[in-house]
Amino acid sequence: MPATKGAVAVLVLAASVSPQADREATSLLGAPLAPPPIPAERRKALEENLAMARDVYARNPGSADALVWLARRTAYLGRYREAIQILTDGIASHPQDARMYRHRGHRYITVREFDNAAADLSRAVALVAGRPDEVEPDGQPNARNIPTSTLHTNIYYHLGLAHYLRGDLEAALAAYRECHRLSTNPDMLVAAAHWLYMTLRRLDRPGEAHAVLEPVTREMEIIENGSYHRLLLLYKGLEQADGLMASVAEGGLDAVTIGYGVANWHLYNGRPQLALPLFRRIVERHAAEWPAFGYIAAEAELARQRKQEP
Repeated sequence: MPATKGAVAVLVLAASVSPQADREATSLLGAPLAPPPIPAERRKALEENLAMARDVYARNPGSADALVWLARRTAYLGRYREAIQILTDGIASHPQDARMYRHRGHRYITVREFDNAAADLSRAVALVAGRPDEVEPDGQPNARNIPTSTLHTNIYYHLGLAHYLRGDLEAALAAYRECHRLSTNPDMLVAAAHWLYMTLRRLDRPGEAHAVLEPVTREMEIIENGSYHRLLLLYKGLEQADGLMASVAEGGLDAVTIGYGVANWHLYNGRPQLALPLFRRIVERHAAEWPAFGYIAAEAELARQRKQEP
């Protein structure tokens, strides 16, 4: 029997009184992944936002918007499985709403279920086909409070990532090309270009990869994707790897984003002896960032290496 709106309401009520599970996922290397730590002040704000989202949904149980925000606010607290369940119930009520699949696909990536993610995001592509794009509001706004992505670009961006992580580089390439084509501001452009460039290099297509870098300049006005911008400048020869690696030492999200980009740069340039220790460093020293895409990608590289070992 498909889930109902009432089922979501029951889920929300249960979530408000049930203890958080100890494990949200298992890493690609077999390690249990608990909800990431959140500083007390930040957690308080996130919990207040979730309480408001829960209240809005309770007053508007038929609202797809309210349900999407409930799932997003839940995920921001590291409750990824709970968010997936909310969106699963939401799909039963709103099966033609691409946002349900877009956000569930994202969270399937977080919990390392890449096949499920690719299926959801492919469904989202089909649902938005021929429809105008729309700005996607930020749940965690940037410094200027200016959203930089859209529904369509986010769908293709995450679809490309799901394929990239599962090792289907040709499928990833198709998705990232479309994401890049649809990107209309510098932040989304550098995000798409970064993964597109890496995919082309891993496919041994350096000429096409070089063309992706041509529009990238130091002067681009970047609001939130500074790590991707700096990596593209590295690929273009306008930054030095040593300078970028200083950010890795500082920790945080930049450590895994830049760390993976630099490690991958070493790998596709024929320096595995430099790449592999850096992948290991990301996973071993920055475990609190396990939901980050760079961290997941580093895990995937190490898992592939493990399978190749005699």
